[in-house]
Amino acid sequence: MTAHLEAVSAALTRLAHDAESRFGTLSAEQLNWKPAPGAWSVAQCFDHLITTQIHYFPVLERLANGPVPQSAWERYSPFSGFFGRFLIRALDPGNSRKTKTVAKSEPSASDLGDEVIDRFTEHQRELVDRLKALPTAVDPKRVIITSPLSNIVTYSLDDCLTILVVHGRRHFVQAERVTTAAGFPS
Repeated sequence: MTAHLEAVSAALTRLAHDAESRFGTLSAEQLNWKPAPGAWSVAQCFDHLITTQIHYFPVLERLANGPVPQSAWERYSPFSGFFGRFLIRALDPGNSRKTKTVAKSEPSASDLGDEVIDRFTEHQRELVDRLKALPTAVDPKRVIITSPLSNIVTYSLDDCLTILVVHGRRHFVQAERVTTAAGFPS
């Protein structure tokens, strides 16, 4: 396992721990409260992460099962580096600009119940297990993947790993803002 892969695994594990520590004791009412119409609740932030990350599972499974031939687009796309850098900057928690999510990773619109943080924590464990299952021969800087959310977007596995971390932290910070908004139920 590369040093970056180890760091990403540790960061995703820490994110799960932080989510459990910070939001694990909130009631269903608190988890589902929205600061404004159209805004996401704490529960929706974590449901979105689960919904988004699960699309990466087949990609990680294919890579774990041995050499995967890259598509022509993955081999020759001149935009892979651009897409990776763009997404890392756009999803960074320090970037205050809103980013529209694709339809297939929208969170549930209904109340999610108070088990969403437990589901997120378990999901993060599964994601980390899948990352750890990648063969040591996989070079994340050289492997180019197609985004499971948009088939025209390609980036390195290395950028994908960074995206998973910054995206998770971005929505953690968003969930924290929800809990400090005026009117948050006590």
